[in-house]
Amino acid sequence: MTAQFYDHLSEALENLNHQGLYKTERPIISPQGNRVRIAANRLRPGGVVNLCANNYLGLADHPKIIAAAKKGLDQYGYGMASVRFICGTQDIHQQLEKRLANFLGKDDAILFAACFDANSGLFEPLLGPDDAIVSDSLNHASIIDGIRLCKAKRYRYQSADMTDLEQQLQTVRTNGARTIMIATDGVFSMDGYLAKLPEITRLARRYDALVMVDDCHATGFMGPRGAGTPSHFDVNVDILTGTLGKALGGAIGGYIAGPQAVVDTLRQKARPYLFSNSLPPMVVTAALTALDIVETGDALRSQLFENARYWRDGLTQLGFDLRLGEHPIVPVMLGEAKLAQQMAAHLFELGVYVSGFFYPVVPKGQARIRTQMSAGLNQGDLDFALNAFEKAGKQAGVLS
Repeated sequence: MTAQFYDHLSEALENLNHQGLYKTERPIISPQGNRVRIAANRLRPGGVVNLCANNYLGLADHPKIIAAAKKGLDQYGYGMASVRFICGTQDIHQQLEKRLANFLGKDDAILFAACFDANSGLFEPLLGPDDAIVSDSLNHASIIDGIRLCKAKRYRYQSADMTDLEQQLQTVRTNGARTIMIATDGVFSMDGYLAKLPEITRLARRYDALVMVDDCHATGFMGPRGAGTPSHFDVNVDILTGTLGKALGGAIGGYIAGPQAVVDTLRQKARPYLFSNSLPPMVVTAALTALDIVETGDALRSQLFENARYWRDGLTQLGFDLRLGEHPIVPVMLGEAKLAQQMAAHLFELGVYVSGFFYPVVPKGQARIRTQMSAGLNQGDLDFALNAFEKAGKQAGVLS
């Protein structure tokens, strides 16, 4: 029976590979940055242009953040070897939570090992069988998993369709839900689309609903001071979740920010918080410095969006099919998984590091190469990458 089980897994993996859906990893042997060195690409000892990191502000190898991490390691040690409520809370953990809350305009914040844990642990402590969650159909997997763990009734609206959202809210109210929570990504990471927060918050007020936003792909660079999509749209939402693993230094760690009663309840009941190790001190001290940089980082944000405009215009002039938008995520639509994989491999040979995205990460028939801009990229990097995209697009038959 054991051999049969392993044979079944091997057959399923072979099938994934045959369909062009098998994911591979390329070990990086340098710090994360605008150019990275890859062990498998010895033909380019100077590195390849990296267009697939969430390193939006280019802080992953920032010297001040590295220095802060080293200082934290020296002063506070390597790890906590405990969860927060036993002996895993240092003063710096509480400092970071207060800094995040102030930065995001919330009463308090609570740290998690990752935003996946934050989203997974958010809903179950707050909502029960008498409540309802109305979720965008393209929400991140962590929101979906968190909702599945919750006993609240589940409703789903077609992504960004405000008519459908209102219909779902009407149904929920008719069914007599005690508390309603609308859950949405602030930015849908596969497309770079922004949630329609002005419309969502208006509907939330009309139907007396809470609004929860996962702002992982916005915190640090969207809106004034980089405070995220609610700041970008000048609206207020009830609960924000986010990450330290993207624009805020790119390491690890997540958080939930919101009203004091919500955060206090999560400290008592959120299972990923109660049963996971506390964030390492060096991550916390580095994140505090990242916030210092972000809060005064208008020049970095300006450079990021200038790079995004330049890159999007360049790809459009070449003739690629792009998702429209203003976000630094710029997906190049290709359709088939094998084509996305093959073109990404050719680009890698040409010195550009990108990844193909395909089912189940995106719907079947909507495979793409998701490119992402960073403030760390310069015009020379972008011109080099555009030239490579032109060559690879012509070889793949995507461009004429």
